[in-house]
Amino acid sequence: MQSTKGLTFKVSRKNPELIPPAKATPHEFKLLSDIDDQDGLRFQISLIQFYRSQEGKATDPVKAIRDAIAKALVSYYPFAGRLRERAARKLVVECTGEGVMFIEADAGVTLEQFGEALQPPFPCVEELLYDVPGSNQVLNAPLLLIQVTRLKCGGFIFAIRLNHTMSDAFGLVQFMSAVGELARGAEAPSIPPVWERHLFNARHPPTATCTHCAYDDVVPDTKIGAPIPPDDMAHRSFFFGPAELSALRSLLPPHTRRGCSTFELLTASLWRCRTIAISPEPEDEVRVMCIVNTRRRFNPPLPAGYYGNAFAFSAAIATAGDLLTKPLDFAVGLVKKAKDEVTEEYMRSLADVMVIRNRPYFAVARTYLVSDVRHAGFGKVDFGWGEPAYGGPAKVDEIPGVVSFYIPSKNNKSEEGVLVPICLAANAMEVFAKEVQGMLEGVDGRKKGVFIGSAM
Repeated sequence: MQSTKGLTFKVSRKNPELIPPAKATPHEFKLLSDIDDQDGLRFQISLIQFYRSQEGKATDPVKAIRDAIAKALVSYYPFAGRLRERAARKLVVECTGEGVMFIEADAGVTLEQFGEALQPPFPCVEELLYDVPGSNQVLNAPLLLIQVTRLKCGGFIFAIRLNHTMSDAFGLVQFMSAVGELARGAEAPSIPPVWERHLFNARHPPTATCTHCAYDDVVPDTKIGAPIPPDDMAHRSFFFGPAELSALRSLLPPHTRRGCSTFELLTASLWRCRTIAISPEPEDEVRVMCIVNTRRRFNPPLPAGYYGNAFAFSAAIATAGDLLTKPLDFAVGLVKKAKDEVTEEYMRSLADVMVIRNRPYFAVARTYLVSDVRHAGFGKVDFGWGEPAYGGPAKVDEIPGVVSFYIPSKNNKSEEGVLVPICLAANAMEVFAKEVQGMLEGVDGRKKGVFIGSAM
């Protein structure tokens, strides 16, 4: 694998511009759902797509995508508006038609210089998605920021930043795919967008019927939850292909091995490795938070074109002592239980909790949050240059030291697997990497006399 750690290059950008809808759209106010406007989603998320050059293709990707965005905003016109906050912290989109922010750029680098295996963290990512001053506010700012950067080789990079209150990964892919269809010559998106945010609104009166421990009122803080200095962070990506996943699965007893999904296996394993790395006390409560897509957990399912946030944070909780001394299938069982708890009633109860408790932020102290984007579809978005060489998260430190993404990838043998970017304090990263390697060598951490609560 070619290293890109030292890769630097110059990016020249034109002045940012606003792209309004290609046709007049309604000026109206659209309420977000009670799932959309929770505190934990009031931030920006960044995605990036790398595209190879196409022999004989003379079309300028910047023009093609800019024009397609304007057309897509005719049906996705709320994206061209601005977010406002009403009484009780309720968020609403004022559909002003002002447009999304767009940057045209050129970079003095080829796609090949990024290396054979494209994976975060990417070099100069802040140049490929420029943070326009004043554009990253949740309220009264553009809801999308898009930069298209031409490369010397004829390829290009599409980077996008989304106000997370508007959409989740599946909703964003739906919009990007619509832009791709229009850029390839379609007259309209094949899947018409559906607003219908009322589907995730609280009931009257709101009544919590389920336990939502991801939003626990009081999670006692310790050194684990304390802020880590940004200059002490290390970034690495770990690949789990057929051999690696088989090694992890071999640590489970036969009855668990057969019914354990890749997500459950990987999440349980990484949760244990990360817990050892951050060195809690045995009695400290640690948690892993799963992002569970609920689109097919409703009866009937949500409309195909729904592009709002349709997921839940569901937490598995254990003491560090139990997590690290009990067999791996203990952690697998906790993860599976957390996933299975998310039902239609759970989501209705969650919307009620958001209203009852004034839209709380999820608990972060001693929490490991995993977001599985393998099935979101970023790798299928085609603007006319085929599928991307990489499509998915642009950064691994949206919430430093807390969040990991599961990204579809291939190793140098062209075997499909899961890429997991990790961001941890430098000394914790060393321990984490050793623990992962130990598990891949078939060594259960309990048999190594793991000592938790020790100084790093």
